Amino acid sequence: MFRKTIIASVVAASLFASQAMAESISGVITDENGKPVAKAEVTVVGENQRVVTDAEGRFTVSSLRPGEAELHVEARRFGHRNFHFSVPEQGLTNVNLTLLSSTIEVIDVTASPFHASATESSLPVSVLAGDALKMNQASTLGDTLKNEVGVHSNFYGNVASSPIIRGLDGPRVLITQNGLDAGDASRIGPDHSVASETSTATQIEVLRGPATLFYGSGAIGGVVNVVDERIPTNNTTRAEWMLQGDSVNDEKLASGSMVTGVDNLGLYVDGFWRDNDSYDIPGFAEAQPDEDAVKGRVDNTAATAKGFTLGGSLLLDNGFIGVSYGRLDREYGIPGHSHGGHEEDHDEHEGHDHEEHGAEEDVYADLTQNRLQLLSELNSATGFIRSVNTKLAFTDYQHSEIEHGEIGTTFKNRSHEARLEILHRTFLEWRGGFSLHYKFSDFEALGAEAFTPPSETEMLAIGWVEERHIDNWLLQLGARLERVTLNASNVILPELAAHSHDDHADEHDHDHEHGHGVEYIRVFEVEQRFTPYSLSAGTVWDFTEGYNLGLSVSHSQRAPSAAELLSFGPHISTASYEIGALFMQGEDGFELNTQPVELEKSNNLDITLRKFSGNTGFVLNAFYNRVDNYYYQQNTGLFAEDGHDHGHDDGHDHGDEHAGEMPVYLFAAADVTLHGLEAEYVWQVNDPFKLTLQGDYVRARLQDGGDLPRTPPLRVAAELAYEQDAVSADIRATRYFKQDKVAEMEQATAGYTLLDASVSYRFDVGMQELTVYLKGRNLTDEEARVHTSFLKDKAPLPGRSLALGLRGRF
Repeated sequence: MFRKTIIASVVAASLFASQAMAESISGVITDENGKPVAKAEVTVVGENQRVVTDAEGRFTVSSLRPGEAELHVEARRFGHRNFHFSVPEQGLTNVNLTLLSSTIEVIDVTASPFHASATESSLPVSVLAGDALKMNQASTLGDTLKNEVGVHSNFYGNVASSPIIRGLDGPRVLITQNGLDAGDASRIGPDHSVASETSTATQIEVLRGPATLFYGSGAIGGVVNVVDERIPTNNTTRAEWMLQGDSVNDEKLASGSMVTGVDNLGLYVDGFWRDNDSYDIPGFAEAQPDEDAVKGRVDNTAATAKGFTLGGSLLLDNGFIGVSYGRLDREYGIPGHSHGGHEEDHDEHEGHDHEEHGAEEDVYADLTQNRLQLLSELNSATGFIRSVNTKLAFTDYQHSEIEHGEIGTTFKNRSHEARLEILHRTFLEWRGGFSLHYKFSDFEALGAEAFTPPSETEMLAIGWVEERHIDNWLLQLGARLERVTLNASNVILPELAAHSHDDHADEHDHDHEHGHGVEYIRVFEVEQRFTPYSLSAGTVWDFTEGYNLGLSVSHSQRAPSAAELLSFGPHISTASYEIGALFMQGEDGFELNTQPVELEKSNNLDITLRKFSGNTGFVLNAFYNRVDNYYYQQNTGLFAEDGHDHGHDDGHDHGDEHAGEMPVYLFAAADVTLHGLEAEYVWQVNDPFKLTLQGDYVRARLQDGGDLPRTPPLRVAAELAYEQDAVSADIRATRYFKQDKVAEMEQATAGYTLLDASVSYRFDVGMQELTVYLKGRNLTDEEARVHTSFLKDKAPLPGRSLALGLRGRF
């Protein structure tokens, strides 16, 4: 009976939607002191209507449906608010809506179909945008976001750093471009660069905690969404550009973007060029340098990159349809990629002079990506369906690792992705909708270091999200069901002469020449099918004016990636021999695992307390995440040859009988617990000065005892900012504490303090607003080794850096 009633109600709502009366609401929006708020955006919740207040704060929304109406109001430097009305037939006039000023910058998040702000979500969200993004942008995504609360970088020598969210990275943190997978190979290795450019982005959104309902099971740790305007939603002419030079690596950067158009056509173009040499450091690159070590630089960290994007949209009365094409070319050194060669001469490539540096040969990656994307948003003025949003992407990615001028290994990833969102109008006071999501990835690694076989991964999912305001409460519900298929037709189980190191033995019974004629025990085909699902429930309680409390609980499941299952071979960038979970350690070596492959299952609890009004504001997050069947690399205590010839015929006694050996790591599934705290406090001391205090901590433990490797240490930071008229300045100190909660056979890392500062001056030239700026990083020139980095013993953070730049916009 209840089901029939609901169906009848839906049909009635669709049939009689066109009979809606033209009620309206008009009034003024003011701040807490009664002053009008200009350029505030007023949105009718559940509809496709948005208006902007004039200079006197006035607004009018019309053509409202009879009965209840909900308005969402937002403005820069104010907290967002929702207002509920019972609208009579004659409408409402002279309403006065008050916004509370906020010391915390509140920005809408495009990663959600509701486009809610960070203060309105039950899950913790942060957004880096505007001038803050421009001042923090770096050559890699991880280094751009490393100062965000709860986000660290895995720092791979300043060339391929990726973000770590709450101690999770790799396949558990999804990197997206405008809501769709970046389609690169950055999730399978720390030396694989993220194929997204930050210098042309308008904002970068970080969703901490499980975000599987929108993006899929690969987002069990979080999502980083890089947003730009490559598919414009309007054709108002505007442009931004930037020029910058940096002392620490002689970096030169030029980037720019522009939106324009004519009639109902919107056009977009952007481009960038970046070039840098190897970066300077205060001491030795190696934590334990030998007598031939060179001081003052991390070799083979030079890079050059360029790219452009072209996009266009057909702007309709009820939305838009647009397409874009982007091209990215990047070439960068791989500093941890050494086979102990003793070359005296080094080639130049792409204009970089690759220096002599003792025993290490230069190896570099040559990356190319072509990306096509289609976005559309079509809104309906009547009927039950409010809007239909479509996102499509095709990505062709390839990078080759070049050794001695020849291609050693090539990684390819051709991916297709499509997502359809159908959002309905407010029904029984709920708003939300359904999504259909498809993703296909054809991944292939060819060459000497192809530690994973070619594979195809296909995912099809259906999702559902709803939310509802009840007085001072916001309720959020969601569910997602997936079908994931992994196929690999040429999985190899090689014969591996793994061995342990016996410090007391006089002789070693392993052959250092092993690896040049590899024998295969078995070659076989793999087909794995998984059906992960996710459920979430959250609430936000505005318990008093300017404060709210968020609570989110979720159950998320993830299918293991191809690399986690099928790897079997040397991974030079991580200095390890990696073996996937499809294999197991037997009495006579490694063999096929007879146990079924299990889904990774996460149960997560998030509690967030926020104050976002007045001269002080804060955000406090506490989280607890219990993960069953967590796939991680377990040190077996064995060693294997890397497959390269390390014989020396130069007449020198190199004295390392274990040269060319790697520790063997086996992907194992274990139950783990991750919990921690994140905090940010902002105090507007007076008009020009603002003080910000931040801190985050995560504890990652195995349930059976022990710690997970490369867990970020406790971190606290303090920043004092000044902004008055045309001058802005800030100084920031960040303390990274010692990390001694380490996995078996992992070394502890000492703490360090980084001091950064910047100053900028704005002025107008004609129609342009120009900003000249100077920013300094690591001003005390401290030696700092990042615990989460695979290269912490080979590549510390850059030394003292001074960057001078000029930005413009019109």
